[in-house]
Amino acid sequence: MAATDLQPIQDQDQRDPPAVRPRGSRGLGLSGKLLLLTVPLVMIAAVLLYVPAIANFWVNRLNDRVAAANTAALVLDAAPLGMVPDSLSREILKSINARAVAIKMGQQRRLLASDNLPSAIGHDIDLRDMTAWEAITGSFRMMLETGNQAIRIVGPGVGNAQFIEIVTDELPLRQQMYRFSRNVVVVALIIAVLTAGLVYLVLHYLFVRPMRRLTASLVGFHENPESSARIIVPSQRSDEIGVAERELSDMQRDLMSMLHQKSRLAALGLAVSKINHDLRNLLASAQLLSDQLASVPDPRVQRFAPKLVRSLERAIAFCQSTLSYGRAQEAAPDRRMILIEPVVLEVRETAGLASDATIVWVAAIERGLAVDADPDQLFRVLLNLVRNAAQALESHSSAEGGGAQQIRITGKREGAVAILEVSDTGPGVPQKTRDHLFEAFQTSGRPGGSGLGLAIAAELVRAHGGDIHLVEGTIGATFRIVIPDRPVELLSIRNERQRA
Repeated sequence: MAATDLQPIQDQDQRDPPAVRPRGSRGLGLSGKLLLLTVPLVMIAAVLLYVPAIANFWVNRLNDRVAAANTAALVLDAAPLGMVPDSLSREILKSINARAVAIKMGQQRRLLASDNLPSAIGHDIDLRDMTAWEAITGSFRMMLETGNQAIRIVGPGVGNAQFIEIVTDELPLRQQMYRFSRNVVVVALIIAVLTAGLVYLVLHYLFVRPMRRLTASLVGFHENPESSARIIVPSQRSDEIGVAERELSDMQRDLMSMLHQKSRLAALGLAVSKINHDLRNLLASAQLLSDQLASVPDPRVQRFAPKLVRSLERAIAFCQSTLSYGRAQEAAPDRRMILIEPVVLEVRETAGLASDATIVWVAAIERGLAVDADPDQLFRVLLNLVRNAAQALESHSSAEGGGAQQIRITGKREGAVAILEVSDTGPGVPQKTRDHLFEAFQTSGRPGGSGLGLAIAAELVRAHGGDIHLVEGTIGATFRIVIPDRPVELLSIRNERQRA
């Protein structure tokens, strides 16, 4: 095998180099994004709570003014007319932060006290039938205004009074609303920071830390996918993160197994490429010698020389296609109807079982059974199965010290399907290897096995549109091969009849 024999595997192994990703600059991490997202959300919630809170504060302060005015009105109304000094009236008005207090009783409207009345009233506020929306708009309108306008507050009266009126300045009330707003903002910030911290800790423990673990495992596995230490150990979580960990672990193990198989195929191709050239030369020399043996008149030589030539030709062909499983697909089968008995006999002789008295050979083939198959590929399939059976019997005999040893090949036809079975009386196939029995390098632990025989046999059988599987519940191991005949093309038969 020349250097070009290794080129397909090299082409298969070549990959475009991955794009260089900056690993130093990570930017804002997931934890930081969660923190920055939580604080605005808490602030938005605080704002939504602030709007009704400030409106309620404004209405309560107005009601406090009305309540204080009702108390003052009871005092002023109880005194005889003109008996309340002006100085006392001013003190009473100052205590309730009002410029004037008036009540309406029946059809009469009475001014109880006044001091420095303004020339104009900015706007009126009626608390008797105020709605929630009017409270919100009124509170924000007062906060956004400037200056110190006089406002008139109308509220329910006490006793016989229908309502009470107060004239007061809006600046003190606005300042109280500003202080309340500042306190609300400070409390909201404290709550936002505490809530954001708690949310950050919870999310970090439940989501961010497992996601970092998944990310670190992915990055580490990308750096060295053939190291089992880079495979993530899944946790016992039952949520989506736990499922992701378990699936990632399974995927990493599958990829590592595939990479190991690929490395073994590459190593096999490299080793065979080194010895193939010299081996072909040796086989070519042996072929020349076998050609000279064909001219020897000895009957025994004349009998075995063609078989020797055929074996050398097969050996050279096998050397030429040794790497075919690892680098490319097998050639398409050259199918034709062939008798199976000569192929089985040649398999026995090639496997060295014709002269082996320790293994009983049983061939139960239907008389005249023909299979629609490539003769060389079918020979390779049967030879691989027979050699596996012989090796299993040999290892079983050496381990247990004797016992019945038998290889049995049966063949029959069921309609348009040919069924062949190769069975032995060995130890059978271990349970742990059955799931990957027909994959490359999946051996049963038997010394000397390469793990390619069943993989090659399965590939060749499937190329014929057939199936190969292990039959359960038998003594030893039994492999069943099912090869269907090619469908008859009626149009081709019709054309042939027309030509005839």
